[in-house]
Amino acid sequence: MGMTTPVRRHRGGAMQGSPVGWARNPLTEFDQLLSEMSGLIESTVGGTAPAVAWTPLADVTESDDAFHVEIELPGVKSKDINVEANGQELVVTGEIKEKERKGVLRRSTRRTGSFEYRLRLPGEVDTEKTNAQMSDGVLTITVPKAEVAKPRHIEISETSESTENKG
Repeated sequence: MGMTTPVRRHRGGAMQGSPVGWARNPLTEFDQLLSEMSGLIESTVGGTAPAVAWTPLADVTESDDAFHVEIELPGVKSKDINVEANGQELVVTGEIKEKERKGVLRRSTRRTGSFEYRLRLPGEVDTEKTNAQMSDGVLTITVPKAEVAKPRHIEISETSESTENKG
């Protein structure tokens, strides 16, 4: 009998050939579980789950002279976002307001409410020169490294072999 590839069912579709535990983000699965639990509370009790600040998706990269943070915030206006840099900590907070709607909302998977993104930068930074720009739903924050934190080339001095061979 031939070997078969396991099939994992996921929200009505099948995921072929992905071994369990590979290429999965446990945080995404946890987020989906929280969302489903929230929906269960809403449908059972009739109200909404208590508001909890959520964390937007982000990428952090490091160059020789700065840290670059890109945070996905589609549909959020710059005026609804607060960016603070304090020492080595970067904090981005804000709120996505629920739209006024007519009729009954049957299902919603969009994020609304307060969000918070916190990052402790791994090196000394110059918070005075921090820059933030919003473009196409992505907030890009550039935090320059402090002069002492920038990599620098160290010259190696030669010692004469005559002092090493004595003895």
